[in-house]
Amino acid sequence: MNESPTCRSLGVRAAGQIEWLPVEERPLEPGRFRVETLFSGFSAGTELTYVKGTNPYLHAGWDREWGIFRPGSPAEQFPVERLGYMEVGRVTDSRTDAVAEGRLVAMAFGHRTSYVADADADRFVPLPESLDPLLGIYVAHMGPICANGLLHAAADAVGGDVRDLGDGVRGLTVLVTGAGVVGLLVAVLARHHGAADVVVADATPEQLAAARALGLDTIEHGDDGIWPTVKQRWRHGAADRGADVVFQCRGRAEVLAEGLRCLRPQATLIDLAFYQGGADALRLGEEFHHNGLAVRCAQIGRVPRGLGHRWDRERLSRATLDLLAAHGDAIRAHMITDVVPFGDAAELIEDVAARRRHIIQAVFASGDAAGNGQEGP
Repeated sequence: MNESPTCRSLGVRAAGQIEWLPVEERPLEPGRFRVETLFSGFSAGTELTYVKGTNPYLHAGWDREWGIFRPGSPAEQFPVERLGYMEVGRVTDSRTDAVAEGRLVAMAFGHRTSYVADADADRFVPLPESLDPLLGIYVAHMGPICANGLLHAAADAVGGDVRDLGDGVRGLTVLVTGAGVVGLLVAVLARHHGAADVVVADATPEQLAAARALGLDTIEHGDDGIWPTVKQRWRHGAADRGADVVFQCRGRAEVLAEGLRCLRPQATLIDLAFYQGGADALRLGEEFHHNGLAVRCAQIGRVPRGLGHRWDRERLSRATLDLLAAHGDAIRAHMITDVVPFGDAAELIEDVAARRRHIIQAVFASGDAAGNGQEGP
């Protein structure tokens, strides 16, 4: 069983050129286990930056020590051999007591047919038998991204004494800008953790329909903006209108600017978006300045300062499992719009990049998991 089977990884040969690339697996040595991929979720916002060539890592190097991007020495180059971070697989061979053969696990190793993991170095989350395996795509990484947004709101509200994810939304009015996967999960999380009122804003009819199907109120983000509707809905007192907290989940500067307009004075916008261009639409001398607002970036690589000893990625995964236990059926029905065989993954990404196809959450499935017996690449 030491001989590695043929493994393929979905990558980008050059900008706009998506294909399955051969990759060499590590030997199955003691302390390691092999996972055969069942499902792999497509994160359009991040992955299309590689397809289109706009990801900052393709143009600059990230200096971890200084915390800046340095131009002239790209951190990544084509071909990009790895895309994706939402995988569910079955352990087929195990050389460690950490996980048994046959167990379903959630991981973040990218769109590849299999993976040899190191039990000490690779993060994995065993999935409960009661969970629909398809929903497991959210457990290792995407769910924690969204839960981390609520954790940042909690830290903003109560400082270092965060007891649960509801500390930043419980009893409050919440606006979520962007009804993609991140926005919808954040909105359901906020409602699950006790927000008094949750509204989702977006410009895409299909995504607004998904939000309504999840039981959320919506606002269509048209040319006139959404701030008049938000500030009419939530009045807290004289000269005090708007959302208690905004979760910004769409990577466009004009949406960030509109989110700031929707806040009540001295409130905070929690930013989970990934921006690729400039920010000409952002006017920091207007609402941001005159209302004394705050913008807090909730990036998955960091929990709020001082909370790392109690709020690690494992705890955020447990919060995700709790959400899926309560609302998994609705999330499965209304957010996962496309499940396609691995062999069709490149075509789907090309169609999404060219705006020929609209998705909310697409999932690539291998072999029998695709439901039609089609083999992967």
